[in-house]
Amino acid sequence: MKSALSGIIGAVAIFVACSISVGAQWPKYQEAGVPRDAQGNVIMTAPTPRTADGKPDFSGTWMRANSGPPRGGGRGGRQGQGGGQGGGAQAQGAAQGGGAQAQGGAAAREGGAGGAAGAGGDTNAAFGAGRGGIQLEPPTEGFPFDPNGPPVATFFEAGGNIPGGLPYTPWAAAIRKQRFEVDKAKDNPDANCMPMGFLQFHQQPQPRKIIQTKQMILIEYEANYGIRHIYLDGRKLPPQGEPQPWWYGYSVGTWDGDTLVVETNNLRGAEEGPYDGWLDVNGSPYSGEAKFTERIRRPAFGHLQIDTTLEDAKAYTKPWTVRIDQRYLADQELIEFVCNENQQFRRRIKID
Repeated sequence: MKSALSGIIGAVAIFVACSISVGAQWPKYQEAGVPRDAQGNVIMTAPTPRTADGKPDFSGTWMRANSGPPRGGGRGGRQGQGGGQGGGAQAQGAAQGGGAQAQGGAAAREGGAGGAAGAGGDTNAAFGAGRGGIQLEPPTEGFPFDPNGPPVATFFEAGGNIPGGLPYTPWAAAIRKQRFEVDKAKDNPDANCMPMGFLQFHQQPQPRKIIQTKQMILIEYEANYGIRHIYLDGRKLPPQGEPQPWWYGYSVGTWDGDTLVVETNNLRGAEEGPYDGWLDVNGSPYSGEAKFTERIRRPAFGHLQIDTTLEDAKAYTKPWTVRIDQRYLADQELIEFVCNENQQFRRRIKID
């Protein structure tokens, strides 16, 4: 209890400190090419911008968004909703050095603008009673829930909206139990300044910038200074085990109409070490055999939608898919996020 309380207090201190620095780092600059109404507000429902060759242009700065049905008895909240199981590890996780809880400072750059979550959307009015009701993100209008789409991922628990939860194999179930129930998520890479998995990156309260060219998409994540390359130059996905495993794997993208299909393999999995192969905050694992397929769309100017499928026969009894929504963040820039992991990098990746 003392550790959890200390973590919550630490999260508040980090949040306040980040909020102060956000306002001072960059001067306000109105971004060109953004559709606006007479009051200067971004028209989020404006048509999707396109590149010179007619493809949807994903370029810009994005924040995770409210989406999906209310959590009810879900197994891990998102955007402030705690869920039935998550409280212990979520509060405990704050004590491990910040992690997801520290990221609210970047969200504060928006100044609390926006309304309550829309119909069918989850709310982020507070960061959950289990974490002392700390508001780490401003409330924003949610994207409507699509009943024909895949279940919406939740921040703490990737399968929080999948009936019955994620289909773990015994190997993965044992790892998840150790990480969540025994270790209280203390080895989560986010809390240890280590590279994160895609679902954690996609749902960080800190923004990410997408830079799109004809040959490549570069994603810069403010959180933990993550950088990801997606090749669009026609190369094929390499065979599993051919290139050296990377934290973000090897990603190639192809266009299916207006949908970019991104395939990624050759990732560092949970076999590599306690900080590797984390899908979510609570420790759902993936193995070195994992293959992610992301179908990325931009239905409107202010809306990015990512359907992520994981195929990993070592960790899951069948493939599964979740959806993540993101919203456009205009007139803002990424800020520096330098994470100090106390000179333990070589030990943690098993060099020493």
